Amino acid sequence: MNRRKLDPAQSAGAAFGAQLRSSRDAANMTQDELGVVMGYSGTYISAIEVGRKSPSLKFAKAADRALGTGQTLELMWWGVKRSALPGFPEHAAQEARSAEIRVFEPSIIPGLLQTPAYAAAHASASVRRGSITQAQADERLIFLASRQKLHKRTRPPLVHAVIDESGIRRHTGGVEVMREQLDHLVAMATRPHIVLQVAPFSLVDPLPFSGFITLLTFADRTVVGYTESADRGFVVHDSGTVTSWERAYDRLQVEALSTAATLDLIRETRRDLT
Repeated sequence: MNRRKLDPAQSAGAAFGAQLRSSRDAANMTQDELGVVMGYSGTYISAIEVGRKSPSLKFAKAADRALGTGQTLELMWWGVKRSALPGFPEHAAQEARSAEIRVFEPSIIPGLLQTPAYAAAHASASVRRGSITQAQADERLIFLASRQKLHKRTRPPLVHAVIDESGIRRHTGGVEVMREQLDHLVAMATRPHIVLQVAPFSLVDPLPFSGFITLLTFADRTVVGYTESADRGFVVHDSGTVTSWERAYDRLQVEALSTAATLDLIRETRRDLT
C-alpha cells in the first residue's frame, strides 16, 4: 500500500502527525484499530497523520494512552501551540521518551527544575518586553508543567543538570521567589534520578558552551542534541556535533562542583538573600 510520505520538518503539525504514525506503526495498529480504541474514526486518524486536521489536546492525551507513549503526543501538542519556535515540538517529544537528560544552562534554572513562581517571573518578563503575549505566557507555564510530569513517573529519566553560578545568583522574580527556587533545587537534588552541579565563577577555563544545550540519550543509547537561538530551536542529529558536545559536557561535569559542594553553595546563596 502506498502511503503519503511525512516530513516532520515541514511544520509542528507535520511533526505531530509523523510521530503519531510512527507510534501507531510501532504498536502494530491500523488507523481503524487505533480509532476504535480512541473513539475516533480511522479517517480522522489519517487526517491527523497527514496534517489535514489539527489535533486537540484531548486527542493527544487519548493517543498517548492508546499507544503507551507516555506524554509524547501531549507534549508535542503543546509544541504545536508554540509553533513560533520551530524545532521545539520534535525536542519535546524526544525528551518525553528519553532515558537520560543532560542539560547546561548558562544563566537561569533549567525548566525541568523551575518552580511555578520562578517560571512565571520569566514568562512575565517576556510579556513586559513585548516578545510574547500574556496568553502565550500562560501557555508556556501549562506546557512546562506538562513537561515536569516526567519526575512523577515510576521510572523517570536520569536528569543531570549543570547550572552556571550566575543562574543561582540572579534574583529572578525577587527575593522570595528566588528563595523558594533555591529550596526547590535542594529538594530536587535529593531525588535519586537527579544530579545537580554548579559551574562556579572560579573555573579557570571558559565554559565550553556559550548558550543552553541539552543532550538526550534513549534506551538504545543513541543521543541527540538540542539548542536554541533567540527565535528557533535546533534538534541536532549530526553524530560529529553530538559527540563533541558529549565530550565537552563530560569535561564540564568533572570541572563543576560536586553535588555536595553544589548544595552547600546553593544553601549559602539562599542564606545570603535579603
